Amino acid sequence: MTSTEDEAETESEAGFVTTTRTFYDAVAEDYAEMFAGELTGPRDGTVLADFAELVGCGGGGQVADLGCGPGRTTAYLASLGLDVFGLDLSGSMLAIARRENPGLRFQQGSMLELDIPDGTLAGAVSWYSSIHTPVDRLPSLFAEFHRVLAPGGHLLIAFQAGDRPLTLDRPFGHPVRLDFERRRPEAMAELLETAGFALRSRTVREANTELGESSAQAFLTGLKAATVL
Repeated sequence: MTSTEDEAETESEAGFVTTTRTFYDAVAEDYAEMFAGELTGPRDGTVLADFAELVGCGGGGQVADLGCGPGRTTAYLASLGLDVFGLDLSGSMLAIARRENPGLRFQQGSMLELDIPDGTLAGAVSWYSSIHTPVDRLPSLFAEFHRVLAPGGHLLIAFQAGDRPLTLDRPFGHPVRLDFERRRPEAMAELLETAGFALRSRTVREANTELGESSAQAFLTGLKAATVL
């Protein structure tokens, strides 16, 4: 790769990261109010409970909610007994998370460049937070998730299933726009396996129209294999 290509890739990455941060900074309060019941779907709470059980059975340890938004998933994981902290790009989202969950830790940062030492997490959750990452950057994202997990650690990712992205333009009247990518579960599973994860579970449920969903929802759990001496 030439230096010009390197610079173009860096600019592209900075572009989508900045766009995502700007979008969520603008809509944070409206988003938090609209999705106050986001964990009331028919199976979503069960998926998180199953993940918490896997982490516990593996001996426990610190868990990161990566792309935590207003912190509701972080709080739910904490209620399941996990030692969890949240991370997000958006300062406005983090302000809500800290306001609503004063007993939990939240920090600002990018999932693609985690300020977390290698092999230190027992679990990581990407709850609808990979959906703004371009498909060609997903291998780097999943490699970063793999890096920070300890051997035997678990990863849970949630995303909308499908082929066509959803574009939100001027949501709640704010002058911002963002694409919400939908992915095929089998393609995401393949990317996780390429990054070094053993797929533990794959769950896909139909859209819950009462929650305003327009596509099926997918949940994948992967295991970082323990080191064999």
